[in-house]
Amino acid sequence: MNKVSLAISVVVGLFVLAVVGMVVFRGRSVQRELAELPQSKADYRIKEIHLKEMGTENVLWTLDADQAEVFEQEGKTVLRRVRITIQGPDRTWTVTGDEGDLTDATKDVAIRKSVVLVSSDGTRLETDHLRWRAKEKRVWTDAPVTLYRKGAVVTGQGLEARLGEERTTVKGHVRATFTRARSAPLAARSEAR
Repeated sequence: MNKVSLAISVVVGLFVLAVVGMVVFRGRSVQRELAELPQSKADYRIKEIHLKEMGTENVLWTLDADQAEVFEQEGKTVLRRVRITIQGPDRTWTVTGDEGDLTDATKDVAIRKSVVLVSSDGTRLETDHLRWRAKEKRVWTDAPVTLYRKGAVVTGQGLEARLGEERTTVKGHVRATFTRARSAPLAARSEAR
């Protein structure tokens, strides 16, 4: 009987040691994770933000971000992994980027790092920085841009466009490459072979 109680005591002791070890180890890993979080002086931190607003002239815009930090005194919100969709009467624009700033009072937005704008008409813009001024309905950047649209690729240093106008200006040293569409009968013949 002594051997049985000794064996049970050893098993219980090992179990208690394992549980204590796991608690201590997990406690340290939680402390490490908390220490790795960037320190911020934000008033609020929000995960998975979704804003929707109806603007003038039946323009609806939505803003989604994985994370937002609100700085009330500065009147701005810092965003991570941003997606903005603007639905106008004629087309839709979607802008994505790794980081962004939203000026709370004016709804002006600046998006940075890996910025891509895609329009429902097939236009695609790639840049590292893009700004939106809501009052003027103006989009612009001074960073290098690459613009893709229906068989054309245009690169330059900067861009300016105004929502509602059918004009976009690429600035700086501009380079354009155009591809000529093949005629339909020729394409059909080459596919038939």
